[in-house]
Amino acid sequence: MPSTQGNTRVNNIIYMDNHATTPIASEVLEAMMPYLTTHFGNASSTHPFGTTAKDAVEKARHQVADLLGCSVEDIIFTSGATESDNLAIRGIAYACREKGNHIITGTAEHHAILDACHALETEGFEVTYLPVDKYGMVSPDDVAAAITPKTILMSFMYANNEVGTINPITDIAAVAAKHGVLFHSDAVQGIGQLPSDMEMLGVNLASLTAHKIYGPKGIGALYIHRDTSHPHSLFHGGGQEAGVRPGTLNVAGIVGLGAACERSKNYMEEGKNRVASLRDALHQKLNEHLDDIHLNGHPEHRLPGNLNLCFAGVQSHAHLAGLKRVAVSTGSACDSESVKASHVLVAMGVPNELALTAVRFGLGRYNTAEEVDIVADEVVKVVNRLRALAPEW
Repeated sequence: MPSTQGNTRVNNIIYMDNHATTPIASEVLEAMMPYLTTHFGNASSTHPFGTTAKDAVEKARHQVADLLGCSVEDIIFTSGATESDNLAIRGIAYACREKGNHIITGTAEHHAILDACHALETEGFEVTYLPVDKYGMVSPDDVAAAITPKTILMSFMYANNEVGTINPITDIAAVAAKHGVLFHSDAVQGIGQLPSDMEMLGVNLASLTAHKIYGPKGIGALYIHRDTSHPHSLFHGGGQEAGVRPGTLNVAGIVGLGAACERSKNYMEEGKNRVASLRDALHQKLNEHLDDIHLNGHPEHRLPGNLNLCFAGVQSHAHLAGLKRVAVSTGSACDSESVKASHVLVAMGVPNELALTAVRFGLGRYNTAEEVDIVADEVVKVVNRLRALAPEW
């Protein structure tokens, strides 16, 4: 089997967009392969093909629960983070409608959260969108002040997918618990990189997905604390996943998620520190050779591999087009074709003209110091060339 190390380069292009997706680790792919070939049974079937598949699903459920420090009964498999977010937001809203109709979230959340909330507003729910500070962080005091007797749910991400800022979710969870409000976190970017014990974090529900932790796309999970009422199902069908998420289980994907979670738990702190060191080295090299670049997000409380920078005078799409040997993005992968300023940067108060120059570098486990040097050189060349073409430069 080829080494996953090679996945950071394809056609000599260096991959630094790990917030969008990560390559599948070779160990994860190896665990999945039998369930794409020999062990193809439906986990709901009672014959040996089915029981083999079911055993694999339950093993994976234990692996996910082990990473999250929770019971296996707390894990519901989904198709990914977007479904998990919708199941948490819409499903809990419907389940708790008799108790109230008010939801609290933030202006810098992922669109999976924001769009779900916007949809609920058309159905009679009220949503408060709290501001973030200049780093993209939510204030627990603002959360407490927004709670009303009708508040049934709040949702705040663990770490921002664009600027990498880590929210104080344990403090927010304490506010939620004090007022008896359910707390969901889109924990997609944090799980596997930050402390992931759900009991310690204090959240009631959390979304995760495999393809951010070196697993396959199209599979995720929703953590629901055993003392939390289950959300209403968004689908009608069979009784799989305690009836919360009916449908034939994606056995190979679930196996991949489990293997990725086990691998993440075993990923040593030194490995995360290595990624952060590479990120800092890239930032330093760019600062040494370029003027007027601006860091977006918190300088310290951020994901280890995140570096989101504005390059004044250089439109991000022109910048990306010029980087022939580097794969990065302008921000959220879901907005990669948009020419509008990032809603996250706008929420942080970044001026629109500057926000349109943002580039997100997402370093991962397989990037190297050599690649950092190459990427820094490429970025410097492209920025200098584009600035030379701009009248104000």
